[in-house]
Amino acid sequence: MQVASTMVPLCKDLGFNYIFKASFDKANRTSANSERGAGIHEGLEILSAVKKEFGVPVTTDIHLPEQASVAAEVCDVLQIPAFLSRQSDLLEAASKSGRVVNVKKGQFLAPHDTKNIVEKLRAYNAAGIVLTERGTSFGYNTLIVDMPGLEVMRSFGVPVCFDATHSAQRPGGAGTTTGGVRESIPAMVRAAVAVGIDALFLEVHPDPVNALSDAATQWPLDKARELLETAKRIRVAI
Repeated sequence: MQVASTMVPLCKDLGFNYIFKASFDKANRTSANSERGAGIHEGLEILSAVKKEFGVPVTTDIHLPEQASVAAEVCDVLQIPAFLSRQSDLLEAASKSGRVVNVKKGQFLAPHDTKNIVEKLRAYNAAGIVLTERGTSFGYNTLIVDMPGLEVMRSFGVPVCFDATHSAQRPGGAGTTTGGVRESIPAMVRAAVAVGIDALFLEVHPDPVNALSDAATQWPLDKARELLETAKRIRVAI
């Protein structure tokens, strides 16, 4: 509620559409001791409350085919996690839910490999398709972003989103947690918007250091306006 109460009016002020995203389960944590989340039923209740209070669409990620129809009762967009981006059963279930399907590009995939994902979703008659870039594995514990790859992904006739915060991660780089370089986020946002994207994904948090997930790459809530105003200026310029 705190995040939404800041981001909804901010995006409205800047003329951006806004979709609220949160996870009911973080199913691919580095350590078994990491926080998982509220679970699907309580999590969807929270998302439903945000949707009702602020009048915005909401999205969450699903990890199992049977979760698709349940999440679709609340969510307007179903997100497929990067590690599961080639899971046919999951893609099919999400498509059959009647909701837009947003697929995070696997860290192990080249941009041109996402054409197969798009073709799968079209074969499953997905109501809508979005591809999200979130970095590509480059050696141990490192991600890089292939900026021209954004254009490759857009060439498949679907909107492309850039996930700036996850692209700043260092997977498993902090031992039992995922590390990251928060300071690199603004540069990647500027570059991606300049190349041309349709949406921007940002994890924002009022207290990043104490976030229960992705603490190293959460963007501070009080700095969201500055970052998005920069993105808008570049967007307008091109």
